[in-house]
Amino acid sequence: MSETVKAPIATIKPTILEKHGDKRTDNYFWLNQRENPEVIDYLNKENDYYNAMTASTKQFQSDLFEEMKARIKEDDASVPYLYNGYFYITRFETGKDYPIYSRKKGSLEENEEILFDCNELAKGHSYFQLGGMSISPDNKFATFGTDIVGRRIFTIQVKNLQTGEILSDKIENVTGSSVWANDNQTIFYTRKDLVTLRSDKVFKHKIGAVENDDVLVFHEKDETFDVSVSKEKSRKYIVILSSSTLTTEFQILPADKPDDKFKVFQKRTRGLEYGISHFGDSFYIVTNKDKAENFKLMKTPENATSKDNWIDVIPHRTDVLLEDIEIFKDYLVVEERSNGLHKIRIMPWSGKGEYYLPFESETYTAFTTTNVDFDTEILRYSYQSMATPSSVIDFNMKTKTKEVKKEQQVLGGKFDKNNYIEERIWATANDGTKIPISVVYKKGLKKDGSNPFLLYAYGSYGASMDAYFSSARLSLLDRGFVYAIAHIRGGEELGRHWYEDGKLLKKKNTFTDFIDCSKFVIAEKFTSPEHLYAEGGSAGGLLMGAIVNMEPQLYHGVIAQVPFVDVISTMLDDSIPLTTGEYDEWGNPNVKKYYDYMKSYSPYDNVVSQDYPNMYVSTGLHDSQVQYWEPAKWVAKLRALKTDKNILFLDTNMDAGHGGASGRFEALKEVAKEFSFLLDLEKIKI
Repeated sequence: MSETVKAPIATIKPTILEKHGDKRTDNYFWLNQRENPEVIDYLNKENDYYNAMTASTKQFQSDLFEEMKARIKEDDASVPYLYNGYFYITRFETGKDYPIYSRKKGSLEENEEILFDCNELAKGHSYFQLGGMSISPDNKFATFGTDIVGRRIFTIQVKNLQTGEILSDKIENVTGSSVWANDNQTIFYTRKDLVTLRSDKVFKHKIGAVENDDVLVFHEKDETFDVSVSKEKSRKYIVILSSSTLTTEFQILPADKPDDKFKVFQKRTRGLEYGISHFGDSFYIVTNKDKAENFKLMKTPENATSKDNWIDVIPHRTDVLLEDIEIFKDYLVVEERSNGLHKIRIMPWSGKGEYYLPFESETYTAFTTTNVDFDTEILRYSYQSMATPSSVIDFNMKTKTKEVKKEQQVLGGKFDKNNYIEERIWATANDGTKIPISVVYKKGLKKDGSNPFLLYAYGSYGASMDAYFSSARLSLLDRGFVYAIAHIRGGEELGRHWYEDGKLLKKKNTFTDFIDCSKFVIAEKFTSPEHLYAEGGSAGGLLMGAIVNMEPQLYHGVIAQVPFVDVISTMLDDSIPLTTGEYDEWGNPNVKKYYDYMKSYSPYDNVVSQDYPNMYVSTGLHDSQVQYWEPAKWVAKLRALKTDKNILFLDTNMDAGHGGASGRFEALKEVAKEFSFLLDLEKIKI
């Protein structure tokens, strides 16, 4: 990397921020002015600096990109699934970045009908995403949403699948998803607040009508709730879901009666979470009712849905987290998590002969996928591990036989999963808690402290970061890297308590868990501080910001993707997307005890004059979840205060949002940047 280029220095313009009598000076508050040319100029200068400093690695980045791309089957297709008389397929063509959605009537031998070729729709746009495709019950129309900015604001349109015509209906500023009533004329959709981007309204639209005629069906006025609309698998009910971190509320409407009023299923009660699935004359409910921390399964008659009528089907268990259910005509399928691992439980409605699918690895992920048909004995699920490519499996629940419909191909002829070792190891946290870590590395590795090691984690919102396969990751493993996922508190891998112990006033457990996992892999001689790297994105980027303030000497390098690092200012600004809905996760800083606790860990507020690791920070100008100015301000403050000569990069995608680039292979270019950062620090050039 070049040593001659000078890093840009952001202008200091002090802003005094006061709350609870506490004054904070934010020297870079001005960077939140997205339309200010001075802000754009600064971001461009940071990009220029990154490009100049990494000029010597550009060819390596290109080689890495081609290497990773070469492992991917370009002319790939999903496993078809049958829905309402048609087989639906998503496929890719060689040399093209975007998917093609198609279907075949009745048989896979029939002619293909192309529904949407996203390569055509994306022409002229630097970013494109199609979402929320929904087919009318008579199979004649499709609604679909498009986003051409990356801010997750969609426009819904309607396509006549018989003529290919795009109808005049155009519904803007929406989430992109929509649901058909059974009359083939009415759709329900959700609209976003244009300031906060909170999904807060459900509208009803009649095909052919102008948008101004749409009827407001429901307005979610509580700013801590988001709203969505969907259709039950039975196709009998349309449901509205209002959800916050701790509370849910459903409303139901017979899909045959779109002009009737929705009825509340069970009114919201703070702390009561539930999810519903309709079957026969009943609803099955996954819920935490009666202090069922790990959730249980209950049922209720469809005409008596309040919680007073709910009865237990699967009682609460302290050692098993009930995650979801899938209902079939003859079987109930239950997705559970025990000791941090997925379990799939098959329960015949007859009550006889229930069993679990057998899984042998300790670093795997298994979950049900597309199961849209009630009347079948076939369960479709996905399986993968750190060393085993993802596969889609059809399992016959009656005969207990399985058919692998597809295993992800790793092209190039060099990949053999037997060349890699995967294991689950357990670190001990500072409070004695055992933290699982999923690890994968190439055979022959010596545990002598000299191995480069990339440790990844997330640790928020109860989102479990399960062991998964990545063909791109092979570019690190084959060059001697160890890769690991730390299943730290704040996720839900070991049950609901795992989440509760890593949020609000226990948030610091997330950070100290990661640090203790880092110390453990060093103590076990997997690596050393000279070769240990950390990676996290979004709330995982907050984790990165916290650990480099707390224990910077543990890491040689850190990758922070779209990092949420300015916790207090963001959580005090209720005009920013997501803020009000997050109080149950982080706390409300308008309350002093939460303000004080946030201030004690907020990465931006805790940058000090000390040595920091080498750091690569990425963001998107149009990010709707973590605004670009959080990483921009953080990097500016780090530049001003850090006492080392290590690398610090801010790389802003000026065309994309939270998810990064939209093209299938464009995203690999971002991975190539990250990998080249790591490999260059390790002086690995091949």
